[in-house]
Amino acid sequence: MVRFVLSLAVLAGLVYGGLYFYYDASLTRAVDDRLDGLGLTAVEVKGIDFAPTAPLVTDTHVTAEVVYRSAEASLDIRVIGHPVFSEEYRLELDSLQAFRLSIGAGE
Repeated sequence: MVRFVLSLAVLAGLVYGGLYFYYDASLTRAVDDRLDGLGLTAVEVKGIDFAPTAPLVTDTHVTAEVVYRSAEASLDIRVIGHPVFSEEYRLELDSLQAFRLSIGAGE
């Protein structure tokens, strides 16, 4: 019985890990597509930060790190719907959390 419960817990962990990874990839693509749709094709999505429970709910807040040349910004985005399980989801920009500009960085 203990072996069954342990196997079930490991299986649930693997399923959640895969969902977490795929949620991150699909959300990164969705934010990138949204920025492209706004005409900001030169802005790159560096990463997405979200709560561990975000892949399990349909209304959550995420933080997107975006980069344009030597400027970086953190955007608070509200995700309504689920980018993995549904075709219908909406991204709403809540606020600009941080803006960093590097002057004289030799790239």
